[in-house]
Amino acid sequence: MSSDAGFGEPSDGERVSAGDGKFGRYGGQYVPEALMPAIEELTDAYERYVLNNEDGFMDEFRRRIREFGGRPTPFQRADRLSERYDTTVYLKREDLLHGGAHKLNNALGQVLLAKYMGKERIIAETGAGQHGTATAMAAAHLDMPCEVYMGERDINRQRPNVFRMKINGSEVTPVTTGRGTLKEAISETMRDWATNVEDTHYVIGSVVGPHPFPRMVRDFQSLISEEAREQVIDRTGALPDSVVACAGGGSNTMGTFHNFVDDEGVDLFAVEAGGSSLAVDAEEGVAPNSASLSTGTEGVLHGARTKLLQDGDGQIVESHSVSSGLDYAGVGPELAHLVDEGRVTPVNVDDDAALEGFHRLSQEEGIIPALESAHAIAYLHEHHEKLGDVTVINVSGRGDKDLDTAIEETTKRDIANAPDMSMFEGGLR
Repeated sequence: MSSDAGFGEPSDGERVSAGDGKFGRYGGQYVPEALMPAIEELTDAYERYVLNNEDGFMDEFRRRIREFGGRPTPFQRADRLSERYDTTVYLKREDLLHGGAHKLNNALGQVLLAKYMGKERIIAETGAGQHGTATAMAAAHLDMPCEVYMGERDINRQRPNVFRMKINGSEVTPVTTGRGTLKEAISETMRDWATNVEDTHYVIGSVVGPHPFPRMVRDFQSLISEEAREQVIDRTGALPDSVVACAGGGSNTMGTFHNFVDDEGVDLFAVEAGGSSLAVDAEEGVAPNSASLSTGTEGVLHGARTKLLQDGDGQIVESHSVSSGLDYAGVGPELAHLVDEGRVTPVNVDDDAALEGFHRLSQEEGIIPALESAHAIAYLHEHHEKLGDVTVINVSGRGDKDLDTAIEETTKRDIANAPDMSMFEGGLR
């Protein structure tokens, strides 16, 4: 099992290495030769500034994420869910971080790193819009111009976040190739980076891509589990029995799990988007799910070897989820490795269950979750008997961005916990 010494805190004055970017047989740097100078420069900067706190980088990052971001985020006992499921449920409230999601942890860290590297321009990709929003906020905060690539389909279903990016001063560029979702947005952003490597930094939004991105994004997001581990011990005097997080690319998942990985008595559940079915139609090139850990096979996507949804010829198939933030055909290489090692258990819930989880948390705890986070709530509802006496669930984001989708999808279904949606037919305006 792979681990790194220290997070900006080298021991005994020794320099901490960024490693080789491998997690078992996953990871690596599968990129065009034109990108290797930028990858090498970034790896050196990650090692110097993030791992070894050169020039006080980590001190500044922690100060800014505290003062600008609002860390630490609350750790809330969910009283009604605890009573319903006969297990004590704690919610790690990343939805209360500035911007409404965990994404700011990584975005602020990378934009700050770009300034330390002397870069002049920020680019990013986004699916649900939360990473794009976080990057736009961080770029405005640190006075950096920013361009965000977003699939045309995701632009149509995430209009509030598109406006938020623009109002923060970022340019939002539609990507019309393929299905117009996250996979295509990442590809387009990588093409931009390859063309403008000298003055541009690409802020990848998840624990995907070539080394050092999977480790670096995990490190910035590990603030979640760093706090949650301390908070649950403070509240209960012990570690939890289980930790649950939704899983798309895996940034909130690895951030939530990282500081619990060495605690062998804590079960880690990564909840993927089961969509409408776990089947893969290889002939049509379609998977009606985004469950790479549960149904994927080994291959290379966006610069790293990992588990992904592909046909027999190694062609990436179209993924699906009611949640745009989980609608991605791959997953981070470290998460794939932890699943192979048996340390993380991959599970999934379907679209209907996620929508029910969205309504359940809203009505029972007064928290409107992102549809991504609703997958974790749905797993609690369906399999709470597997989670033990104390369960920590990461609420990775708030649901403002998903209201249009929730209204549209709920009107199509008979969801037990849903209010009357007839007044909203046609969408929220």
